[in-house]
Amino acid sequence: MFEIYDVAIVPLILGIVELFKKGGLPAKYSPFVAVVFGLLFGVFYISDVVKEGIIVGLMLGLSASGLYSGTKNIVEKSDDK
Repeated sequence: MFEIYDVAIVPLILGIVELFKKGGLPAKYSPFVAVVFGLLFGVFYISDVVKEGIIVGLMLGLSASGLYSGTKNIVEKSDDK
């Protein structure tokens, strides 16, 4: 079952996606990679039940993608001033 400390996987997914981007992955594919890694963590690490792992994995991947996007937007807005 999903525990509250498993939320720490979100920054881990962000770090993995950033490594992929440094390796040449175009930025437009980063949300897809985040969701894939979220699903992998959800199914293979967090839950033994596949359906539950998929739901939790989607939540983790989409959270990582949204966190990246939100942070990027804030940084871009502060650079405009």
